[in-house]
Amino acid sequence: MALQSRLPLLPPGAELLSSELAVARQEGRVILFNGGGPVLAFHEDDVEGRRLAAALVVQPDVNLASAEAVAEGLGISRSMVFDYRRRYAEGGPASLLTQRSGPKGPHKLEGERAERAQALLDEGKSNREVARAVGMSEGGIRLALRQGRLVRPRSGMGRSVGGRGPRQRNEEDRQGSAGVAVKRVEERALARMGELGEAEPRFAEPQESVTKAGVLVALPVVVAQGLFEVGRQVYGQLKNGFYGLDAVLSTLVFMALLRIKSPEQLPSHAPGEFGLVLGLDRVPEMKTLRRKLAELGARGQALELQGAFVRRWATEQPELLGFLYVDGHVRPYNGRKHQLPKTHVPRRRLSMPATTDYWVNDAFADPLFYVTAPGNEGLLKVLDGEILPEVRSLVGRRRVTLVMDRECWSPRRFEVWSRLGFDVLTYRKGRYEAWPEDVFTEHVSRDGASSREARYQLAEKSLVLSTGFEVREVRCRSDNGHQTSIVTTRRDLSVLEVVERMFSRWRQENFFRYMRHEFDLDHLPTQAVEAADPWRRVPNPERKALKKETDAVGQELARLTVAYGELALKEPEDLKTRGQDLARKIESRKERLEDLKGRIKVLPSHVPVGQVQDPATVVQLEQERKRITDQVKVVAYRAETELANLVGPFLGPHHNDEARSFLRQVFQSAADLVPDPEAGTLTVRLHSMANWRSNRALAGLCEILNSYEALYPGTRLRLVLEPPPSE
Repeated sequence: MALQSRLPLLPPGAELLSSELAVARQEGRVILFNGGGPVLAFHEDDVEGRRLAAALVVQPDVNLASAEAVAEGLGISRSMVFDYRRRYAEGGPASLLTQRSGPKGPHKLEGERAERAQALLDEGKSNREVARAVGMSEGGIRLALRQGRLVRPRSGMGRSVGGRGPRQRNEEDRQGSAGVAVKRVEERALARMGELGEAEPRFAEPQESVTKAGVLVALPVVVAQGLFEVGRQVYGQLKNGFYGLDAVLSTLVFMALLRIKSPEQLPSHAPGEFGLVLGLDRVPEMKTLRRKLAELGARGQALELQGAFVRRWATEQPELLGFLYVDGHVRPYNGRKHQLPKTHVPRRRLSMPATTDYWVNDAFADPLFYVTAPGNEGLLKVLDGEILPEVRSLVGRRRVTLVMDRECWSPRRFEVWSRLGFDVLTYRKGRYEAWPEDVFTEHVSRDGASSREARYQLAEKSLVLSTGFEVREVRCRSDNGHQTSIVTTRRDLSVLEVVERMFSRWRQENFFRYMRHEFDLDHLPTQAVEAADPWRRVPNPERKALKKETDAVGQELARLTVAYGELALKEPEDLKTRGQDLARKIESRKERLEDLKGRIKVLPSHVPVGQVQDPATVVQLEQERKRITDQVKVVAYRAETELANLVGPFLGPHHNDEARSFLRQVFQSAADLVPDPEAGTLTVRLHSMANWRSNRALAGLCEILNSYEALYPGTRLRLVLEPPPSE
């Protein structure tokens, strides 16, 4: 309420977006206020005005409110706010004007023009084709369709593209002389001789009902994430062959979005149909895709690829790096051929060979990067050695808050990190006494996206750690009386925000679960191994064996001592016979125990792993190909997240949770591919979904994605997504 106290003249019903900005709606106008009064105003129907307002208030030199708050206050998605900010920074206010792609002309639609437009729609022409033919803008045609002055036929015949259908394509694929679905024979022959750099995507003629072509809905966002741009920046191009870098990256990202979890699953999908989505005659064979991955892995640039993506995302959305979630993910190794370090696998509740990755996610739990711990080293060591230096290189001198679980507990490091510009938000480790009930007060948390409420009983005190370093302790009391203690070095956060940020760790946990189930994050693209550091220090196995023997001798000594005592109490007359035997055994065990303790004392606690086993067998799973495929999956996940944020509002205020499920249905759906080389477009005509509500949501999503004006990689064809009729 800081804004209200400085400016008591805010109109009734004004909504605070931050301590610096408020929004009010009056007589069809949207007005933005800061501490000095009204700063921006636009009509509710003024699309360009809304874009300009969103772009201005989140500029780095202004920064009146967070992108999330502005998006909620102006009724748009967070991704759109970032897009408007970027466009404004690159091209100024003019870049936010609506770019009409069709011929500029009057929107008046009547008489012969209306009859001709309806006739073209009956023939199955797209909105863009109709607009070009009748001399109107595409927006005018869409408006006429929404108002009912034009009607798109609902029959399948009305949407015919006049191209080849699935049965005809299937027959042609089956009859391929050089292999199933192989049609570009000449280019493949040149590729075998090493005289073809790569086969370019080619969309020569319309294709009806292409299986799983709905996945092209994600392509504008995948392009915006930088998959192809960064890929070419890092790898340049592959060696001469039919499938180039763009084709390999497209295959991998489409596989991820379609939940084709490994190259071994490719043969179960029609190669010709998948090939049409790639703009080629067929999708790469399993062995071809593996060979291309091996070629990329041999270059050893996977870390450079990851770093290029992280820098791109950090530059585009620097405000999301203020809070970073850090947690480990354990990938079990089920093979028996190689000897790998063991660690505890929480979801299996046992210790087994595995690899530990520590992931860093941004403020919304979207993945940024991960670090593979050598020999399953602990979080604290990896934080100091790799994660914190990388974060500092991304954010500069800004302070960053790390949100982690109890594994990061280290009072000494908390003080060091605070001096280095890193704050900590974590659970308190160890036992602690309960606070009185009367110190807790109720706080209400509201989720702006879903309008859900959560009520917390919270209290706060100062806590002096064992090192003398003072921190804040916030406790949350549940209905059954249990108190959860949260510790932070941040002084400026409210107790409610401390709890909200800490409990938001479930987002990262859900990210791990979702990636494992949907994108098969634990899948190994290769069983190959590479040499590991033989000087890496591990617990001394000899010392461990002696400690085990020491425990056994100590337990036996305790049993003998108890037996001697019971004999002395119950049968003292037998001490001279049976007691002497027990006494000799006790003395022997004491001598053995002292000998073992002496041997343990002189042994080093850790030794190089190369001394424990043959240095030639000190290996780790190959990381290059794993990093490449994981990075593509991260791009796919971030693209799907952005699409879910865009389509969520169209599904309704309480249906954001089904956005990803909706998108999976869209990706799996069929679509018609209609290229228009003269207009420079590739129109993707999506087929109808299960109900009109879904069709309306898909129409809204397509309208936003068409504004990206994305080109199909490797071509000059602009992707145009045409949704099915929505009413």
